[in-house]
Amino acid sequence: MESDTDLTALLRQHDILPTAQRILIARTLFKHCAHLSAEDVFRLVNAEDRHVSKATVYNTLGLFAEKGVIREVIADPARVFYDPNTKPHHHFYDVASGTLTDINADLIHVSGLPPLPAGSKLEGIDVIVRLSPEN
Repeated sequence: MESDTDLTALLRQHDILPTAQRILIARTLFKHCAHLSAEDVFRLVNAEDRHVSKATVYNTLGLFAEKGVIREVIADPARVFYDPNTKPHHHFYDVASGTLTDINADLIHVSGLPPLPAGSKLEGIDVIVRLSPEN
């Protein structure tokens, strides 16, 4: 995503009203193309003397995740990341450093799933491989 016009179109494609603050938050996410926490996004959005509230950042990230603009990745109960890559993929999570790294979906194969409950269908499988230092 390079321009505000592209970001506006992306938000509209996902039935999101493209306000100035939402475009700013989307620009931050796609510019860095990294796994960012809400605090990271809040800090980056306000780095240039902007005044976007923490509530606006959190609510916008929730809306973007709900509408499929980004993925919410819960690495552990205390760490939630927002990922602009919505294509199927998995993650390594380094517990010591708190970093999240993409794993190509083709490199992990899941088998042996139990039968799904009646009336449901498989939406996807997200694998997070947690890493710790060797000792």
